Amino acid sequence: MHFEPQKEHQWLQRFVGEWTYENETVMEPGKPPIKLCGTESVHSLGGIWVLCELRGELPGGGVGLTQMTLGFDPYKKRYVGTFIGSMMTFLWIYDGSLDESGRVLTLEADGPTFTTDGKMTKYKDRIEFKSDDHRVLTSQALGDDGKWHEFMMANYRRVK
Repeated sequence: MHFEPQKEHQWLQRFVGEWTYENETVMEPGKPPIKLCGTESVHSLGGIWVLCELRGELPGGGVGLTQMTLGFDPYKKRYVGTFIGSMMTFLWIYDGSLDESGRVLTLEADGPTFTTDGKMTKYKDRIEFKSDDHRVLTSQALGDDGKWHEFMMANYRRVK
């Protein structure tokens, strides 16, 4: 089977390269955010997928590793992907779309709440390219109050 990359696959190639990031994460409501940093290496897989490998500080110390895959499913006409991390056992499945400006990719997923009660909720990751060398990721969770709550914001800057 051979597949020619489409414009949506070409858009994903913007991620390819070496990046540094700084993020602010809210660990508990009402508490100040924790600031963390790290690096990310993004590679293309056949011009169809991008593979994002991140290495960074964890709250409380230590190093976390994550891997994200992003692609585009032309049959669903949706961006798709996965996310895993060394600090969790859950496999996140992304489904998303690009806004009309062509700068913002919103990825939606269902996942466990931050509590240990086993409940699930909805999440949104919003990736905005401010320029070819700067992107911003914001993460939100749907609260019990029915409102979206931002819990993380990261600035990624291209190194090369």
